[in-house]
Amino acid sequence: MEDHSNNKYDFSNKIVVVTGGTGALGSYITNAFLRSNAQVVATFVKERENSQLEREGKLKATLIKADLTNEEEVKRLVSNVLEQYNRIDILVNVVGGYIGGKPITDLEEREWDLMMTLNLKTAFFISKYVTRHMLKFKYGKIIHIGSRNGLHSEGYDSAYSASKSGLIRLVESLAEETKKANINVNCILPSIIDTQANRKAMPNAEFDKWIKPEDLSDVILFLSSDKAKTITGAAIPTFGIN
Repeated sequence: MEDHSNNKYDFSNKIVVVTGGTGALGSYITNAFLRSNAQVVATFVKERENSQLEREGKLKATLIKADLTNEEEVKRLVSNVLEQYNRIDILVNVVGGYIGGKPITDLEEREWDLMMTLNLKTAFFISKYVTRHMLKFKYGKIIHIGSRNGLHSEGYDSAYSASKSGLIRLVESLAEETKKANINVNCILPSIIDTQANRKAMPNAEFDKWIKPEDLSDVILFLSSDKAKTITGAAIPTFGIN
């Protein structure tokens, strides 16, 4: 894995939670924080995701299994982190999913509900319990992973686009609620991310036009730093210039 952090940021003494932190994008973000001296807690759902993070980075994060679609598990996750580290300074929420390729006339209720759960309810749950803690300390950085489709749908992705659009509104509302407490809440809006899974799903695509996970990690580290202290409530386009 290429080191894009280049010691530009120092997150020494910062406790960072990366949900979905062992996945394709999450592992890049986790390792970027580790290389910047942060203490990182990375959540996962599937046991097999652990090995990916171990392969890609030599530095060690604390791994906690947690299903963010379950409110009780989210409560336990936050409690466990606070019990071990006493605080949470930065939250990067990577958890989400995608269903597309169907017109709304063929979309099933369970598929609609799944998109709302994976992309919006999880963001609500983790924001709710982490924000409660951050408000007590009057400090925090929260970054959600949105999507360009949250701004404009290209069709055949109504549930996904609606859920990501809802995420932008959640970020805006939470930012207004917390801005007087020195808490920054933002989201980034990538297009297709260059991961092995996406390459396998779209083998004939132009991969060089896709967004690199390490480039998204750079943006996230910036938003997590005090250099971005004036930015809150933003939905930041990160879909490149191609």
